[in-house]
Amino acid sequence: RDSDNDNPDGVLWQSFDFPTDTLLPEMKLGWDVKTGFNRFICSWKSPDDPSSGDFFFKIETRGFPEIFLWNRDSRLYRSGPWNGIRFSGVPEMQPFDYMVFNFTASKEEVTYSFRVTKKNYYSRLSLSSSGLLQRFTWIETVQNWNLFWYAPKDQCDEYKECGVYSYCDSNTSPVCNCIKGFTPRNPQAWGLRDGSDGCVRKTQLSCEGGDGFVQLKKMKLPDTTASSVDRGIGVKECEQKCLRDCNCTAFANTDIRGGGS
Repeated sequence: RDSDNDNPDGVLWQSFDFPTDTLLPEMKLGWDVKTGFNRFICSWKSPDDPSSGDFFFKIETRGFPEIFLWNRDSRLYRSGPWNGIRFSGVPEMQPFDYMVFNFTASKEEVTYSFRVTKKNYYSRLSLSSSGLLQRFTWIETVQNWNLFWYAPKDQCDEYKECGVYSYCDSNTSPVCNCIKGFTPRNPQAWGLRDGSDGCVRKTQLSCEGGDGFVQLKKMKLPDTTASSVDRGIGVKECEQKCLRDCNCTAFANTDIRGGGS
């Protein structure tokens, strides 16, 4: 800040806007919509070289916002969209007494942050030089940082591991599974454990009434960058709206705090 300027808008640079490889409590990750400024975390080049590395963790604002882990120009992992409590692809983000997660999507900003509510409790979110996103918590009794959560965790965390109309389950073999009513698009590749081509319908939609939906619980929502969002209607109205549009193939609740999953 200029020493002669007490205006809070007169700040030239502040460290919390440039989190490098670590997000601390009450730091914001994401966009200032008015200025176009984007805060993101970037890995070190190596464990001993703090210059900018190849990995980035950034919020994507298109469609229904979610956070992506990038290796240069390639997407490696995504958080899933915010459901009012946590990111749908991060079940470890269940509410805690000592930590509060916050996601804001407004005309002013699209940001994620967290804050600690317990004295002598410390937490940080870091991106390693090898591209691993890690949350650490400080254990006072042993005076050491404990690994609380990390991603990508397994094959199902990899971006687009399974194609359209399929889901990934690390407890099955192969990990890619077609949704009920669908069959592998490429059975030969599917048998070789390559599910990237996804699945196709066994029976085409009539689009003349009689169609319905299969409920999928505890799922990470598909990539939502191309989705449309209407926060002014409820789930039942959303279902009816989707049924009236033959191009609409699925719907989900954007906020599960009032129920739903």
